[in-house]
Amino acid sequence: MKKRLRRTGQRWRAGKLKNCPECDSAVPSHIACPACGYYNGRQVLQVDEF
Repeated sequence: MKKRLRRTGQRWRAGKLKNCPECDSAVPSHIACPACGYYNGRQVLQVDEF
């Protein structure tokens, strides 16, 4: 029983997504937006539009 109580905080949790302020798409935290290439208010990736 004590072993199970200790391990309750080690359960899997889904990652949280935030919205990109530039294009409003869902992006994981601390990752440049793959849709527009912006991170922290500046463009860090060159994204080709099709």
